[in-house]
Amino acid sequence: MSGRLEGRFALVTGAGKGLGLAIAEGLALEGAHVAVHYRSSEEGARHTAERIRELGRESVTVQADIANANDVARMAEEVMAAFGRVDVLVNNVGDMAAHQMSWRELTPEAIDHTLALDVKGTLLMTHEFGRRMLDDQQYGVIVNIGSRVVVEGSPRAPQYAAAKYAILGISKSYAHALAPHVRVNTLGPGFVATETLLQRDDWKSGRREEVLARTPLGRIPQPEDIVPPVIFLASDESRHITGAFLLCDGGHSMVGA
Repeated sequence: MSGRLEGRFALVTGAGKGLGLAIAEGLALEGAHVAVHYRSSEEGARHTAERIRELGRESVTVQADIANANDVARMAEEVMAAFGRVDVLVNNVGDMAAHQMSWRELTPEAIDHTLALDVKGTLLMTHEFGRRMLDDQQYGVIVNIGSRVVVEGSPRAPQYAAAKYAILGISKSYAHALAPHVRVNTLGPGFVATETLLQRDDWKSGRREEVLARTPLGRIPQPEDIVPPVIFLASDESRHITGAFLLCDGGHSMVGA
């Protein structure tokens, strides 16, 4: 690691397991102190924080429902009290409707849950922390974790595709609103071998093989494989990039310029 985030203070949502854990640890390896957010997985968040401290960085855990504006404001106060500033925010939390195997299974409750978490949650987090980055620091970077699904849609879970499309709009809007001091970008991973994906019924009954057949790089990435592009977007190496969408799916969803 090259210390690209040395001395910076970061917050990663949903960092108690899976991709969020890998991102939090990756930021710490690059020199950042990391606040670890969780909603209900306190044990996982504490484990992540301990791993970060073992790397010689500061870490705190913060609990919040990101779809609740009061929770987001309280969490911001707690992180600011602990760190004094937030230089990097990674909005990792999202719902992939893992238990829905067909669009025919769509329910109003599933729509409400996915949109509340992915759209409202990402919007509230970007707004609250982006405002503080702009007004109090005149510096900051926000990386919103989207999905390759915005290229092709999702016949399995249309509400998931709708939510990820919305994240593009949120990122572009705040990239304009918070410029030139705060940059906002979206990363679009494809399928990642998290525990949630590996337990999906369709993944265990043929979907994995279908995805591999359509992926030029011929592999399903581990969470750690998604970390380098997050670090790129979070660091000054991407200092002239804002409002962008970066695909990271092994070529599965190639698009033209």
